[in-house]
This record gives sequence, structure tokens and C-alpha cells, in this order.
Amino acid sequence: CRAPRVVLGRCGCPVPAHATYKEAILFFLSETAPTSAYSSPARSLGDTGITPLSPSHIVNDTDSNVSEQQAFLVVVAIDFGTTSSGYAYSFTKEPECIHVMRRWEGGDPGVSNQKTPTTILLTPERKFHSFGYAARDFYHDLDPNEAKQWLYLEKFKMKLHTTGDLTMDTDLTAANGKKVKALEIFAYALQYFKEQALKELSDQAGSEFENSDVRWVITVPAIWKQPAKQFMRQAAYQAGLVSPENSEQLIIALEPEAASIYCRKLRLHQMIELSSKAAVNGYSGSDTVGAGFTQAKEHIRRNRQSRTFLVENVIGEIWSELEEGDKYVVVDSGGGTVDLTVHQIRLPEGHLKELYKATGGPYGSLGVDYEFEKLLYKIFGEDFIEQFKIKRPAAWVDLMIAFESRKRAAAPDRTNPLNITLPFSFIDYYKKFRGHSVEHALRKSNVDFVKWSSQGMLRMSPDAMNALFKPTIDSIIEHLRDLFQKPEVSTVKFLFLVGGFAEAPLLQQAVQAAFGDQCRIIIPQDVGLTILKGAVLFGLDPAVIKVRRSPLTYGVGVLNRYVEGKHPPEKLLVKDGTRWCTDVFDKFISADQSVALGELVKRSYTPAKPSQLVIVINIYSSEHDNVSFITDPGVKKCGTLRLDLTGTSGTAVPARREIQTLMQFGDTEIKATAIDIATSKSVKVGIDFLNY
Repeated sequence: CRAPRVVLGRCGCPVPAHATYKEAILFFLSETAPTSAYSSPARSLGDTGITPLSPSHIVNDTDSNVSEQQAFLVVVAIDFGTTSSGYAYSFTKEPECIHVMRRWEGGDPGVSNQKTPTTILLTPERKFHSFGYAARDFYHDLDPNEAKQWLYLEKFKMKLHTTGDLTMDTDLTAANGKKVKALEIFAYALQYFKEQALKELSDQAGSEFENSDVRWVITVPAIWKQPAKQFMRQAAYQAGLVSPENSEQLIIALEPEAASIYCRKLRLHQMIELSSKAAVNGYSGSDTVGAGFTQAKEHIRRNRQSRTFLVENVIGEIWSELEEGDKYVVVDSGGGTVDLTVHQIRLPEGHLKELYKATGGPYGSLGVDYEFEKLLYKIFGEDFIEQFKIKRPAAWVDLMIAFESRKRAAAPDRTNPLNITLPFSFIDYYKKFRGHSVEHALRKSNVDFVKWSSQGMLRMSPDAMNALFKPTIDSIIEHLRDLFQKPEVSTVKFLFLVGGFAEAPLLQQAVQAAFGDQCRIIIPQDVGLTILKGAVLFGLDPAVIKVRRSPLTYGVGVLNRYVEGKHPPEKLLVKDGTRWCTDVFDKFISADQSVALGELVKRSYTPAKPSQLVIVINIYSSEHDNVSFITDPGVKKCGTLRLDLTGTSGTAVPARREIQTLMQFGDTEIKATAIDIATSKSVKVGIDFLNY
């Protein structure tokens, strides 16, 4: 059927075109339009449902014309994590070889350093100084008074998930309490990875490697909304990874999808099975949880010098047990979020189909850190801890590093206590602040499971440490239980546990206990690099995920012919003797709707005047499927669609121009293209979820 055509009038607002019943059209409201006490977006000249035609309203055009596909020599993926980050690459002529980045300087005892902490340090003049271990170690060595002038940031990625009104001007707070623009920090981090990767590629090639030869991939959680994805893209533009004019050089990869793509390639020796259903690689559910994993990590450490991973050029051995239509769940448990995705295998190519929209929440390993912080509040007082963070920011970082090391030693069968070293400045500052010792505070706190050691350490019982994990792990298990209740997720064959938090034996045991009798639970070896390696594979073949699910319902506000008894009286608008229903939600796609890669949603828009150069249309979204009006509860304005008609009209401007807009919802980002039907010329399109 023909896509609805819309005529846009002066002020950017629409007027009727071919006003037949059921054809969704948009309408310009003049100042003589009837008014009522009812507040409607379509009735206010300030917000008509279509943004007025003023280029000043949209400062940045974030999407440009889709560039022609070019041949890249290499794919570089950046896994930008909440707690740790890294990059890996593969040459397009050797897609079966994935190279993980060079080893980082620094590191912590017992912690793999193939990735580096997501920490960044700016000078007192707010210039980039260092990233990762280098930033952390330099900050640690600064004089305490000098450290207060430097801007140190860590775990800042979560800000993009937790900020409801994310914009280009969103701030982050450094350890010293000073504010800095989030976009600058993300751009600095991406620029650092760009320089590191290009230097490594140049060293390997023996000559300078051109950025134009690289296809870049950046990973983000699948549960991130469009503004956060666009923010990462803007940061990449600012960092010089790619330009807006060549936007296709950068792909946004969804973290659990990347993990899923890599898991397809697994051979039996590359995984550990936790569930009690069967044994893989000699390990079964009857083994002590984590025992097989520990052996696997030892194997990895012995082979750490080799940074090249070979992957199957077809699907791996594990899929030999899968039949057409079999389902599996990927649980990506990272530092900040837990992301769940459900895929179905399509044989023989091994293409993937998403069966249920990505779900999850802020249930990453940071939750354990927050519980530790709450424990410190209980022992020493929230007022002291908050003051200590500001007055001794570097010492606070030291304390959390010490906790991280012991956190990784927590296990279900552990019997001996875990000792956490308190920095000297903590002990000293507490005495000055309270007038009595840390030891006195512990005795008075009634926290029985934490004792004071004369060596200057907090001595935690294993039960005390396990209790810090419990709220976060309970949230993950509860979320998984809810997911397993969905009809689409019944009869799941495998559950892949990936991400940095998947290394925690306590989480492994909880997942095994809850779901080991329902499906086979698999952990890839070197689980912290699963997403990174999968992101490289995704960059080599972005079309591997054939079908996705839309997380939200998207549409625009339009006018329909008013039907008595069907439409609410308050939505009635009479214009030139014609009765219209305002605020009708013209749906592009529904929440959880299955959408194929490359599937297009078509709409046609017609400028009222041939000379009109810009069309700006508001986009609305909802978590619900059954949306009738843009004023319904839960419907929010979420972005704009901007059509720039400059240079498309040719010499003879037709009296009536039709601009056909094609939108794609089946990719990791919402994309749009447009064409002027009369001249067959491309129209510059921007979908903006940040600056509307």
C-alpha cells in the first residue's frame, strides 16, 4: 500500500494533502485555529507536533548521507566497558585471526591485564594526560594536595545509562568534585584507543597505517536507548575516529550480540560447562563451581604471550548439536549493566534472529562496590566517607582498588577471611575527623563480620563478602526468571554467561543453581574478552544478525479525518469546514516487533511551498504497543527527523514535490534515507535523539 503523504506548510507545520479518510496527514494550525482549555501538542503554536522550520532549532546534523561501501583493510573493535576497556582487530584478508591489543603497562595482582581500567586523568588545565593503568598510577603517586587539582574519572560509562535527559552538555563529576563535559571525556578515551590501535597497526605494517583503511566498531549495552548510542557516535566524531560525512566507517555493536556472534564459533576446548545436564571438556556440574574455570584461566595465562585468537570460519563444534530454530540466551554481565538477549539459530549459515527485545538493568559488578560503600557508611558514617572522597580522592581510589582485588577472591567454598588494606591516610584522617581510632569505630559499629587487624586491614569473613554480592546477584537471577517465563524464551537450549562479572564464582553458582536443570550453562574461556572478539567478527560481517526486535514503539503525530463516536471530542479540530482529529499517533514500528535487517518503513512528505528547504518532524516513542495518540500516557517526544532539501530541486522546481523517506529499525541504530521523487536526487536526512 502507498505510504502516507504529508504536506508541510509555513512555519514547518503540516497542511492537508489528498485528505481522504484513513490517510494519515499532518496539518498547519494558523493563529485563527479554535482553541480550548485542553492542552494538546498539536494545538500550541509553540509545539505543534512538528518543529517550526528554523535551522537554528537543530544545531547538529548527526546523520549524513549513507556513504558508499568501501573496502576496509582492517576492523578495529573498541570494547568501551564500565570498569575496563580494550581493543582488538582483524585484517579483512585474514578474518579467522583476531589480534588482541598489546599488553598494558601496570596491573593488579591476580587481575588479567589484557584490558585496562576505564579511568582517565586530566591535568588541572583540563587537558588529557593519561588513560587506564597509567592514569591510575600517576594519580596515585601525586601529592594529596596536588591530586585535588587534577581531574580523575572512573566508571563514567554508567552516566549514559542512568541519565534520563542525556544531551551533548551532560556533565560528569571527577574524583575531586569538579564537573567536566561527558562528551569531552568519552572523546578523549576514544581518541586514546584510536592512537594506540593505529600505532600498533603501523608498527606491524612497517609504515604509517591510514585511518581511512579502518572500519571502527564500538560496543554498547543492548539496553541503551537511542540517545546514548548517538552520544557515543558523536564522541567518535569528536575523537576523529570517523567523520559525519563518512558515518558508515563506524558501526555500533550491541554487547550481548557481539558475545553471541563469538559463541557461535566456540570449539569444545574453548568453554566450560557449569550445568548438570552434560559434561563438556571434562567438566560437569558435579565439579566444584569455578574449579574448571580456574584451570581454564591457568591455561590462558600460560598462553598469554599469544595475542592472536583463531576462530572457525564456519560455526563451531557446539552448534553441531543445534537444530534449525533452537534458542539460546546470552547473559552479558559486566561492570555496570547486565544485558540479556535471546537468539535463534538459522542453519546452515549460522545467521541469528533475535526472539525477544533486549532486557537487563544496572546489575553489574559495580553493585558489589556500592554495597561495600554502604558497609563503610555503617561502620564509619556516611558524612566521613563522603568527606574523605573529596579531601583524599587518590586514597579513596586506592581503597577501592584493594577491595576489587579481594572481591575477585570471593568464592562459595571459601573459609578463610579476606583482608582489605586501609590506606594510611584513611586511618589518619578518620582520627582527625572523629577524634577516635578506626578500631574504636569497628567495635562501636556492631558489624560483627568485619574485624580490625593490627596490620592495618579490615578483616572480612567470607559470609560478609558474599553478602555484598547478594543484592546484585539476586537482581540478575530475578531478571532471568522473568525472562524465562516469556513464551519466546521457553525451551532454551543454552545459556551463555559472558562479561567480566561472569568470572565471579558466586554468580556462576547462583546461575547454575537456578537454571542448571533447564538448559546447559556455558562460559567461554577468557570470558572477559568474549565481547571484544565478537565485536571484531560483527565488524567483519555486520549482516550476521538478520532479525532484531524493536525495544520501543516509534511514530509521529498526524491528523486524521474526525469520526464521530470513534475519536474523543477534545481532539476535534475544524479547519476550513473540514473536521480533523488531532494528535493521532502514526506508528512506524511497535515495541517488541520483529524487524528484519534492511526492512524499510516508508513515508512521503510534501513541502507546501516548492521553495521550502527544510522539513523537521517530531518523533515520539512509547514502551507500550497500543498507542492511539501522542498525548497518551507513557508517550514521549524522543527525537526529530530532519529533511534538508537544499540542492535537490534541480533547475525546474516542480509545483508539487514528494520526498520519500525510508527508515530502518532493524540495525543497531535507527537510520534513515530520503529521495526527491521528481528529481531522483538524495535528500540529506538526520535523525536526532540528542538535540531536539
